[in-house]
Amino acid sequence: MKTLYRASRVHTFGHPPTGEWLLIDGRHVQRVGSGEPPAADRTVELPGITILPGFIDTHVHLTATGLSLSNEDVVAARSKGELLALAGGRAAGDDEPVILLQGFDETRWDRPDLPTLEELDAVTGKPLVLRRVDGHAALANSAALTFAQVHDAEGFERDGAGNPTGRVIRSANARLGRWVAGSRSEHRIEELQLAAAGVAASAGITSVHEMSMPQDDGERDVEVFRRHRQRLPVHAIAIVATMDVPRAIELGHDAIGGDLPADGSIGARTAALFAPYEDLDATGATNYDDDELAGFFHDAHMAGLQAGIHAIGDRAIEQVLSSWERIYGSLNSRERRHFRARRHRVEHFEMPTAHQVERAAMLGLAVSVQPAFDRTWGGQGGLYEMRVGAERAAAMNPYRTMLDRGVVLGAGSDAPVTPLDPWLAVAAMETHHDPGQRLERAAAIRVHTVGSARLAHQEEKKGLLEPGYHADFAGYEVDPFERDQIDGLRPTLTVSLGREVYAR
Repeated sequence: MKTLYRASRVHTFGHPPTGEWLLIDGRHVQRVGSGEPPAADRTVELPGITILPGFIDTHVHLTATGLSLSNEDVVAARSKGELLALAGGRAAGDDEPVILLQGFDETRWDRPDLPTLEELDAVTGKPLVLRRVDGHAALANSAALTFAQVHDAEGFERDGAGNPTGRVIRSANARLGRWVAGSRSEHRIEELQLAAAGVAASAGITSVHEMSMPQDDGERDVEVFRRHRQRLPVHAIAIVATMDVPRAIELGHDAIGGDLPADGSIGARTAALFAPYEDLDATGATNYDDDELAGFFHDAHMAGLQAGIHAIGDRAIEQVLSSWERIYGSLNSRERRHFRARRHRVEHFEMPTAHQVERAAMLGLAVSVQPAFDRTWGGQGGLYEMRVGAERAAAMNPYRTMLDRGVVLGAGSDAPVTPLDPWLAVAAMETHHDPGQRLERAAAIRVHTVGSARLAHQEEKKGLLEPGYHADFAGYEVDPFERDQIDGLRPTLTVSLGREVYAR
């Protein structure tokens, strides 16, 4: 069936650049134009509406995002006391086998003191888990630590006397996460993923790259996603954080790795740095040795897969680039062209030096950035400055430099770390803490549409509104190019693969 959408303006980001109507044939764009529209089986009148291509979020954790919808009070907590009070309220009124609070950020508190194990145990005798906003650290009471069997895992924190503190990172955090995930039913996982996808649609997002994390969430989470992803309101692809190349091929994946963590996060002080943190005499850690990482990259590339990796700190980025350069250096000229065309991905890439950006561009790597990170934690007095000092923080997230040097750049939220809100990301790119790294609005939108499509090799299907492209778009009551403030901008209509998935 052909559907005609008549609007005040259509921004295609392709050819023609603007129009007044959009003709959809099934799930694809057939025509965009101005003047007298063609005939259609159905006409949708959208007076005063401006249509743009749908946003593509390159980095989402759907299940965790679904959980975050009932944890907004945890994100808003501003002290240890508030967090413990919330935990007590949940424990008193929640019938779930595990009491889970997700999204606290102690760097936003007046005093960043974390609850002690004794304080967590005093809340409830039930298993209690409090996950940090970035997911790279968690707090747990004695019951949860015992049931999850994490005492012998790397990252199980003890005080100077050898007693557990209740804080876990690295392998202990992952094991705790898998244990918590195992307490959820498959029906509950479906509900959470559907709720998150619904929020994406309501924000003008039409496609997401689901960063499945079996190490943290178990295999069942991605299995549920595969079974019902066609029923989600937005188009979704899964990129699984695993090094198991044969399994990825068996399951029909085109990409592998995704958010596989070469290091951790700056907030949890687990990102791998060359110089110590400003507020801790430590440099974080890489999670794989050089040969293991290079072997994974080699096997994935030779199998025809796009390989991805999470790297935030400058030392982790160096390890990733050096590993790829080992492989690239072994190829002949023709093989190198195919290598660059594969666009192997790096997620986050927050602390690259100028030389590292240049090397990434030479390798043809594609980078998935999270602009809201800079809005939330960048700038003077922000988390990044507290953790790594003013000089290193000032050089972080160099979006303009990466684009200028030819790096393929796409944008995501890392939801639930930051909200499923593409206009927040666009605004963050426009108001970057470093004026020299700011992008004008059209360029920022292109990063989040055209650039994001290129990250998944979908540039001939998504990102533009041209004949033959997917019918992925959103309509707004205002023209975003004629509005100074875009924070909080929401569509009146979202269409994904020709389906009207959101309307208000």
